[in-house]
Amino acid sequence: MVKKQILLLDMYGVIIKESKGFFIPYTFGHFDKKEHSRLTRAFREECLFTKAGNGELCSDKFLSLLGYLNPSETMRDYLTNYLTFDQEFLWFAERNYRQYNFVLLSNDVKEWSKYLFELHGLQRYFKESIISGEIHMRKPENRIFDHTIKHLQCNPQECIFVDNSVQNLNAAQKTGINTVLFNRDNEIYSGDIVNNFHELDNLLKNMTGF
Repeated sequence: MVKKQILLLDMYGVIIKESKGFFIPYTFGHFDKKEHSRLTRAFREECLFTKAGNGELCSDKFLSLLGYLNPSETMRDYLTNYLTFDQEFLWFAERNYRQYNFVLLSNDVKEWSKYLFELHGLQRYFKESIISGEIHMRKPENRIFDHTIKHLQCNPQECIFVDNSVQNLNAAQKTGINTVLFNRDNEIYSGDIVNNFHELDNLLKNMTGF
């Protein structure tokens, strides 16, 4: 039996259209202008968002520190109403998840990733998820790619990593992982580039023959 190749997929900028999310402007829009200096310190100096994405703060604690009175409702509102799920992904996933092992590789708050998975019914397609908020390391750190290879018990050459960040792709390439830029932000990249899931579907056929 032929071993399936592993398709490593990013969430933000690939499955979700917003490449950097929308949470910081969402937060500044929620609070009065007199709170903006405090929020700027929270994001820039205290690095609360980064800490949440690294698993140092849970979602409720992170949102409470920002001043949200109902953190759980805030999380649901933001993830449900302010991010755009790319519906083409469902078409792509139905065509390919039996031929590849889908693995999510994402920088995200642990609880947010879990909510997005359930909201959009992604459990059906993904073998597993590797989330920065769970493993306390993030892209583009080299160690997250080493961890991924070790955790999946595979060779780097068996993986195809799809991300919207050239910096993340360059780091993955150093470990021997095959890379594809999902180009939502008009970046310049010397490797394989796709602009949508139909193009990714065609590229995979050319790369693997499936």
